[in-house]
Amino acid sequence: MIKKLLASITLTAVAAGLTLPACAEYPQRNIQAVVPWGAGGATDIVMRSLIPHVEKELGGKFIINNRTGGTGVIGSNYVLQQRPDGHTVLLAAENAQLYPLLGLADFDYGDFHTINLIGQNVAVIAVPADSPYNSMADLLAAAKAKPSTLRMGVTGAGGLPGSVHAMIEAVDDLKVREVTFAGDGPGITAMLGGHLDFMPLSLIAAKEMITSGKLKGLAVVSAEENAALPGVAPITDALPEMKKFLPWGPFWGVWVRQDIPDEAKQKLTEAFSKAVAKEEFQSFLTKMGALPLNLTGDEAKQYLDRWQSVTTWSLYEAGAAQTSPESLGIPKP
Repeated sequence: MIKKLLASITLTAVAAGLTLPACAEYPQRNIQAVVPWGAGGATDIVMRSLIPHVEKELGGKFIINNRTGGTGVIGSNYVLQQRPDGHTVLLAAENAQLYPLLGLADFDYGDFHTINLIGQNVAVIAVPADSPYNSMADLLAAAKAKPSTLRMGVTGAGGLPGSVHAMIEAVDDLKVREVTFAGDGPGITAMLGGHLDFMPLSLIAAKEMITSGKLKGLAVVSAEENAALPGVAPITDALPEMKKFLPWGPFWGVWVRQDIPDEAKQKLTEAFSKAVAKEEFQSFLTKMGALPLNLTGDEAKQYLDRWQSVTTWSLYEAGAAQTSPESLGIPKP
């Protein structure tokens, strides 16, 4: 009799345990945070700096997992395939806004729920420290003298280097030989080893290498000098017509599946908003030459739409994309 009673109690407890997660407060366990780029790149650096602040606000633990490949497609698609319970988040950059245009995937950030747009960085054209090129004009002249011989680091179709290259090609000639890497970090390593002639990079990934003298900055992709890189000229000095694409830059954000519970969306949004607003993190971004955004809701959507419009149309007009953005419902800027 006692054995039957104990068995009944055990079964009741198990049943209660099985139903507990449905009513337990979010988060119920560690949150898997997917970075679709390699360690040491700009996205990875930003997220590893931010996440400790988010953990304090949310009261949960994030496990960062670098899932690289396909210009971020592999990691982004992985998040879309996970259970919609809010325990998998995407910590990524701008690339998904170009996937449909370039035929890389049939989704963009409109297929996710945006938790937060963290900040925007400036791109910089960097060369090895011993490079014979000391300005953007020098680089352009060398490329025109020997077309398709300079080795440019890229991160795949839709990556930052390719987008910058397309903008330049839309206003001038820069025929190069592309060498593909999994992110800023590996590309920087290749430049340090003398395996690349130049690479457009996110400033946040390249700043320390440039300020320490290990790399040279030829130009920031901006219409004015960046305070984080004094002495490095804006790209409009060499290419005045680039101004029509500016201001422009890579950005970072946090996304989840559209169908996760509202409670999870709300708690994640509040935690990330408070974390990004922290003085320590704001200082980190500005010291690295980035612009804090901290956008959610309609403001985040407007930002994403404008960035997609400017970038897709510049890629199309430069011949870097065969599909017209208009056919995808993307208006001309």
